[in-house]
Amino acid sequence: MLQIQALTKHFDRTPVFHDVTLSVASGEFVALLGESGVGKSTLLNCIAGLDRADEGRVVIDGIDLGRLDNDGCARLRRGQLGFVFQAFHVLPHLTVAENVSLPLRLLGRHDDARVEHILAAVGLGGLGARLPAQLSGGQLQRVAIARAVVHSPALILADEPTGNLDPDTAERVLAVLRAQVHEAGAACLLVTHSAAAAARADRVLRLTAAGVVPGTA
Repeated sequence: MLQIQALTKHFDRTPVFHDVTLSVASGEFVALLGESGVGKSTLLNCIAGLDRADEGRVVIDGIDLGRLDNDGCARLRRGQLGFVFQAFHVLPHLTVAENVSLPLRLLGRHDDARVEHILAAVGLGGLGARLPAQLSGGQLQRVAIARAVVHSPALILADEPTGNLDPDTAERVLAVLRAQVHEAGAACLLVTHSAAAAARADRVLRLTAAGVVPGTA
């Protein structure tokens, strides 16, 4: 589902990451560990086409992102990707349910029952009518996770999805991600500092200055 070949990114002349090569198959949950500042979030942005790498290739479901313009990348994200951002990016003027339903609406597949099911799965059942300002940070994180998986994407990119959650809620959220992977056949690349979260993955990798190497939780 996801293939990254010799990906390199610089800011000015400073390397962010260098010669990153990895793959994630459909039905596989992969955790990517790494020290702060090593470029994990930037790597996810490059995979999603939100940023452009200086060298290398990103191929998603056989589609080379380097051959797509900005509109093509946006269409790919809309249909095939689910992205959990560290900063949530929840729209403040929309209710919880409206935020979660956005991917479905953009695809012309609005489904209230699906939205309610996903909200219940992440522990937000009954809160669909609330506005983001009425939620805690941990609840906002769960809104972002529900939005990322509601349209059953083929590839999920999750940037520290459990960073604002207590251990019990983190486990519940990881169960939702695992269900998308192991039951729906999605591929998931999870960026995390959490050894507990990484331990739930099928495979653990570590991002270093030299590229990606096998790691342990």
